[in-house]
Amino acid sequence: MPEPDSSPVTIESERLVLTMPGPEAAKRQLSYFANNREHLAHWSPPNPPGFYSEEFWRWRLAENRSEYVADRSMRLSILLRGDPAGTVIGTANFSEIVRGPLQACFLGYSIDHRHQGRGLMKEALRAAIPHAFSRLNLHRIGANYVPTNERSGRLLRSLGFVVEGYARDYLYIDGAWRDHILTALTNRELTSPGVRG
Repeated sequence: MPEPDSSPVTIESERLVLTMPGPEAAKRQLSYFANNREHLAHWSPPNPPGFYSEEFWRWRLAENRSEYVADRSMRLSILLRGDPAGTVIGTANFSEIVRGPLQACFLGYSIDHRHQGRGLMKEALRAAIPHAFSRLNLHRIGANYVPTNERSGRLLRSLGFVVEGYARDYLYIDGAWRDHILTALTNRELTSPGVRG
């Protein structure tokens, strides 16, 4: 069991650290979402009440760790390497884990509008996906995006995600029910279901 002030997950890449901060990081997590409120509203479902408060983020970050221990999700904050206690610049969430013969989850991600176009999200997901496949013992990661979000579509294709369908009125986003393109990436090395590593 990790110490209360340490992250149960730390993944490093050339420029980034992906980690699961505890409630003590509520102010930094809130700052990320507050600074990107308008930017993320175009692609995200409505936020719950209290979302833009430290109290909410103290609860949410503690819940993230509880969900990880319960094998329900792995929700990561993205930081610039060399400043792991600094500003949050993005998120990568592997959520709604389903076990049994499916061994799957959904992937959601976001990055600070000031850091777009630098390949940072691609770098983060290239580091996080192998971790999800090996440590979480997943066979399938689904990732769905609004058709007008061409940047997200290009990113997923570059990571090997394959388009599997088109869902009409899939999620309520930015004031309306939005169609989504459904994609997935499968772990060819997992030959049969098992337990988390």
